[in-house]
Amino acid sequence: MIVCKLCRVKGRVQGVFYRASTQEQAEKYNVTGYARNLRDGSVEVLACGDAPAVEILCDWLWQGPLHAEVDSVECVPIQEKAPRRFTTG
Repeated sequence: MIVCKLCRVKGRVQGVFYRASTQEQAEKYNVTGYARNLRDGSVEVLACGDAPAVEILCDWLWQGPLHAEVDSVECVPIQEKAPRRFTTG
């Protein structure tokens, strides 16, 4: 069963390869969606795929890449048509 979660990641998450690292992790677990910077300095992540894979990615969002400092991650399930791949933008 495919599920989708929309997450907002706050902290030092822009300018530290957070989006690219999230894409790398997503592709590793066959999760589709996107990671994009928001104007307030946070990153929005849409994660769609098998429920266990989406949970693994959502847990990873707390870690992020080496220089990230994550303060909070809020994920909510949403009804969304799963994209065909994972993008950053």
